Order: sequence, then structure tokens, then C-alpha cells
Amino acid sequence: MFKQGKMARDLSDKEVLKMELEQLQKEMKNERIPVSTTAKELVAWIQSQAAEDPLLKGMPEKKNPFKDKGGCIIT
Repeated sequence: MFKQGKMARDLSDKEVLKMELEQLQKEMKNERIPVSTTAKELVAWIQSQAAEDPLLKGMPEKKNPFKDKGGCIIT
């Protein structure tokens, strides 16, 4: 459903329904793939990228933009 915000208040009911119908027609054109198929593809892609994932394998200190550049001393 269309969210009832400022835009919806500025449009007539007919215009809102027309927008909803257009959105549903766009969504109907999307190719539907079973979740079981896409889940397998997603797992395979994640596993193929794991070797380069810095969150899994870590990052060399030289290339780490988030490493501490020095301490802060308050006197």
C-alpha cells in the first residue's frame, strides 16, 4: 500500500490507486526465482569471495586505514 504521507494527501484517491497499479505492473515483470535456488547461489558466491574478505581473514597493518596512528597524551 502507498504510505499515507504528505505526498498522499496532495494526491486524489484515483491518482494514488493509479500509482499503486503502475508499481504492481512493474513488479509483475520481475523474474521470479525460487528461494532455494537463489540461496544456493548466494552461499556459493559468499564462499568464493571469502578468501578476499578482510572481515574474515584480517587486514595487513600497512593497509589498514583504521589502525591507531598514535596515542593521545593529556597532561
